[in-house]
Amino acid sequence: MRIRRCLGLLGSVAVVAGVLISAGTTHAASRHGSAVPITRTVTVLSFNIQHAEGTDGVLDLDRVAHVIRSSGAGIVGLQELDRHYSARSNWLDEPTELARRLHMHVAFDANIDRAPPAAGQPRRQFGSAILSRYPIVASSNTYLYRSPDLEQRGLLRAVIDVHGLLVDAYNTHLEVSSQSDRLRQTAQIKSLIGTPHAPTLLTGDMNATAGAPEIATLNGFLTDSWTVAGTGPGYTGESTTPTKRIDYVFGTHGVQPLMDRVIHTDPAASDHLPVAATVQLTGDANWVG
Repeated sequence: MRIRRCLGLLGSVAVVAGVLISAGTTHAASRHGSAVPITRTVTVLSFNIQHAEGTDGVLDLDRVAHVIRSSGAGIVGLQELDRHYSARSNWLDEPTELARRLHMHVAFDANIDRAPPAAGQPRRQFGSAILSRYPIVASSNTYLYRSPDLEQRGLLRAVIDVHGLLVDAYNTHLEVSSQSDRLRQTAQIKSLIGTPHAPTLLTGDMNATAGAPEIATLNGFLTDSWTVAGTGPGYTGESTTPTKRIDYVFGTHGVQPLMDRVIHTDPAASDHLPVAATVQLTGDANWVG
């Protein structure tokens, strides 16, 4: 199993509308010296940005940044980002550029990593990212199972310090063309997440609807926030005329969904609509991953 470590910290820590600190829940010690659980409320976004090329064929990273900013999200799982990949995205380092525009921290890792077009130039990379308004204290990426000739997929993990509460945030993008691959990938994700000690989130484009067996695997140990706090069908793809729910925010124990909604702002920004879940996170500030 290949695990690649990365750590990106860009921008300053900011608190914005939509990222709320619950009153009266600061960390304290009990009379017996044990940690008292603390609670934070944060909006979590999942968004497949299709390397910032919209349904109108226009490459526009500022448009993607506007959608993210308007959502008020404090933690963002992004799929399909280019990093110096090709002319299709003007050779941009998209995760770094988005983090700069949004004044957020970033963790990125490539699931596709190719030689540069010429000596001395950056490697051509394509993968997933996690943006955060809170410090990212550690991150890693694990390659997921793939059949020969199919695209490499991964599970990106970031440990995030949400005002003293450490949170595990995972982000993934499952195989689009093979259900058997998705079943093996979700089984691997279940094994990788295991039994977490901290509030744990999973965002992603799962390329499967809610009734699919691969989603049942995830529902076996995670809570689909839409089933608790969403209203309506929650369709996210295709963005201009959505007919299926394939983008998700999941949580483990310590994650209570309060509201879940599909963001319809500028549906031309990508072929997916983003989904935003406002959740209450509860855990022990002393946890260390």
